[in-house]
Amino acid sequence: MKKSVPFLILMTLCVSLTGFAQKKLERPNIIYILADDLGYGDLSCYGQKNFKTPNIDKLAEQGLSFTQHYSGSTVCAPSRYSLLTGKHMGHAFVRGNGNGMMRPDPQDLTVATLLQRSGYHTAMIGKAGTGCKNTPETPNLKGFDYFFGYLGHAQAHSYFPKFLHYNGKQIDFPENGGNKTWRGETYSLDMILDSVLTYIENNKGAPFFLHYASPLPHAQMWIQEKWKEPYKGKFDEKPYKGYYGACDDPNATTAGMIFRLDWEVGQIMKKLEELGIAENTIVMFSSDNGPHVEGGRNAAYHNSSGGFRGVKRDLYEGGIRVPFIVKWPGIVDEGKTTDHISAFWDMVPTFCDIASVSSKPLESDGISMLPLFKGKKQKEHDFLYWEFHQKGGRQAVRMGKWKGVRYNLQEDANAPVRLFNLELDPQEQTDVAKENPKVVKKIMNIFKTERTPSKEFPLYGKK
Repeated sequence: MKKSVPFLILMTLCVSLTGFAQKKLERPNIIYILADDLGYGDLSCYGQKNFKTPNIDKLAEQGLSFTQHYSGSTVCAPSRYSLLTGKHMGHAFVRGNGNGMMRPDPQDLTVATLLQRSGYHTAMIGKAGTGCKNTPETPNLKGFDYFFGYLGHAQAHSYFPKFLHYNGKQIDFPENGGNKTWRGETYSLDMILDSVLTYIENNKGAPFFLHYASPLPHAQMWIQEKWKEPYKGKFDEKPYKGYYGACDDPNATTAGMIFRLDWEVGQIMKKLEELGIAENTIVMFSSDNGPHVEGGRNAAYHNSSGGFRGVKRDLYEGGIRVPFIVKWPGIVDEGKTTDHISAFWDMVPTFCDIASVSSKPLESDGISMLPLFKGKKQKEHDFLYWEFHQKGGRQAVRMGKWKGVRYNLQEDANAPVRLFNLELDPQEQTDVAKENPKVVKKIMNIFKTERTPSKEFPLYGKK
């Protein structure tokens, strides 16, 4: 159902969401902030030198930072599917961007549904993680009591959408049609952040699960002048003009977009403190995959991949290794780092353990990280698995210190494994497959056995 609603009226709708009655919380609130195409090296606490991210750095200083955490996939839709369902790409239904979307329950159950059933109020704000072709009702049907933002991933390329969605209703902005795809009068990020802060305030009295899926710093390459002003003239620039509109200073714009994202994190933390619920709220921060190179963005210029090989759509480390920070006052040790090898599909059992809910209905591929959060002995993965049907067909396995990668599977289903020792070669420059045939054999077996066929996202070509 379409409806033209000015900004102030929309905020009134948000304010009307009262959540549960005030009561002492027995279980913590959970806020999971997910950036869009933020690289491993795009935060100063992860080594960024060209600009600073002070609020996220503070989150790291007060929490636990992961150095070997991986996204669910190398593009957004399957990565977010993995996050919400606990499935790796060999078992996922949505394995790529395009037309994929979650199926109705009981297929593709989400962690939001499990938490909702257990008494958590649940929200997803920003970019819908339930697929690329959602209906207006999809987020609510997949376990989220509250949704505001972009239904489609392609729509989220623009910060000046002609409409957004609020709990099944289409909200047109503005009434005079002033938004023209790449420029306009209504800036979505301001509305989305207001919705996040209002949601937190209205649900402070009962346990809530808030998945804030920020569109930043994904293309289009645009940010308000005040955010990039500190960086203008400081970088070499190559102006861009193309599908995503024009950007005269993409390197300064990249820094400004991440600066804005960092400020948003600060606003969320400030709101928790003002409401007196910071001590009983877990805040997590990560990114859905490696840095993009669209719209004029130069990922290499800012070392956005953190020195790792590859970017978004690669299964090398730069495409799938992402920052992950957890702040949980009184539980997680402050200012520590961990080299525990983990991935998005671990989040379902972790969220469920935090909420004292069984994750069994989701049949997750993940392992709960609650023991690690509490400083106890943590179970390790035998391996992590990825596949990506585009760019010729790709597979990857992380197995301890070893990383196996296969490309061009559409041309050759028996393509050889490139093997890297990440302890000695984290940039994946030296193929040591010939020297380690037993390791290659194990990885080849995982490639063959750890996946179910997918008609929607075929991986192999010729035998």
